[in-house]
Amino acid sequence: MSEHIVVVLHRPRDVRNIGAVVRAMKNMGFSRLRLVDPVPFDLADIGGIAHRSEDLLASLQVFPDLGAALADTHYVVGTSARARAGRTPRNDVAALAREILAQASFGQVALLFGPEDNGLDTLALDRCHTLLALPCDPAYPSLNLAQAALLALYELRQAAQAPIPAPPPRAVAPAAELDRCLDLVGIALRTIDFHKSGDGTASARALRALLLRAAPDARELALLSAIAREVQKK
Repeated sequence: MSEHIVVVLHRPRDVRNIGAVVRAMKNMGFSRLRLVDPVPFDLADIGGIAHRSEDLLASLQVFPDLGAALADTHYVVGTSARARAGRTPRNDVAALAREILAQASFGQVALLFGPEDNGLDTLALDRCHTLLALPCDPAYPSLNLAQAALLALYELRQAAQAPIPAPPPRAVAPAAELDRCLDLVGIALRTIDFHKSGDGTASARALRALLLRAAPDARELALLSAIAREVQKK
């Protein structure tokens, strides 16, 4: 199951943290790492921190932006303690780990970590189906990037070894299909002058949040896309 789970580091700023995450992944049996707009790095430096990680580093992928890194994933779990309107991060880590493994039976799941300084920004959080907050002492809630990765991956490893599997969810459409659908809906709304004033940014974010909560499958997104295309013809 671990081959269907991708660890994504969004704009990591310290090569030592990248190396420590690689080490955590090797410890817990995960092998797929993607970096988004990372600090310049040398694979030899990472290998010096995470010994015997040549196999993982050989498959490491680097992407220029988050959309490209998540395009082929079906479910995105963002790590953040930031509460947002209508979305409260979950701290029931063991239960969420079982859900993640169930989603991984249908397609790729991304475990998304933000930059070391400020964590995931609003645009990155908007791409997440759910948010994970690792339980910490409220007096000192901040975790190092590698610590957060190790704890999250440990819970996934524990869940994978549990005798009772989670109930299977529906197969969620890939992120790239969701992006294409939202683009078509946005064009359709502009065609009928839905926004009246403004650029529609708030509506676009609200629609994305709605669809992420609904977790539509490919057939449902295709239906919504077809409706949007018909509206554009009017």
